Amino acid sequence: MQVSAFLATSLDGFIARPNGDLDWLERANGLLPEGEDCGYARFFASVDCLVMGRKTFEKVLSFAQWPYAQKPVVVLSRAGIEIPQHLRDTVSCSSDSPKQLCAGFAASGMKRIYLDGGQTIRTFLAAGLLNDITITRIPVLIHRGIPLFDTTLEASGSTASDVWFEMVESRFWPFGFTQEVWKTKQR
Repeated sequence: MQVSAFLATSLDGFIARPNGDLDWLERANGLLPEGEDCGYARFFASVDCLVMGRKTFEKVLSFAQWPYAQKPVVVLSRAGIEIPQHLRDTVSCSSDSPKQLCAGFAASGMKRIYLDGGQTIRTFLAAGLLNDITITRIPVLIHRGIPLFDTTLEASGSTASDVWFEMVESRFWPFGFTQEVWKTKQR
């Protein structure tokens, strides 16, 4: 079972504004030449299922179109969620731990899972289950927002061991985006 993440950050490391807004990313998408998706379609075709948190799910529901077609999506929520009728064939909710989810996915024959949303990525990373992460950096400073990685472990009283990565690919596009693919080294 391979667990992967694919996302964009601002140059200062944020995945969204403090209120979850992605206006800066929507504006950045306007910089892309027609047909360019920075490898997303290829990545998306390689995954069997998406796992995201409730906040990410609610944000995606605000988009004009559901972007995941018929790909199965599991939304993590301890309290449950309301799944719109038109998505009930492909979207489900779970309060299982990352290890329980991965065991279930593996048992059903899934090979690669796509994580979306900062908290979900951090949870799987903390459980030692993230295999690789593709980060596309957008050349904008948004100054405040939701960071990709939790920098408040000390303040929250949590402890965490170091997590090492190995860069396996790096790309640059003339419109200013850079992309790095990282694999975890010690698990």
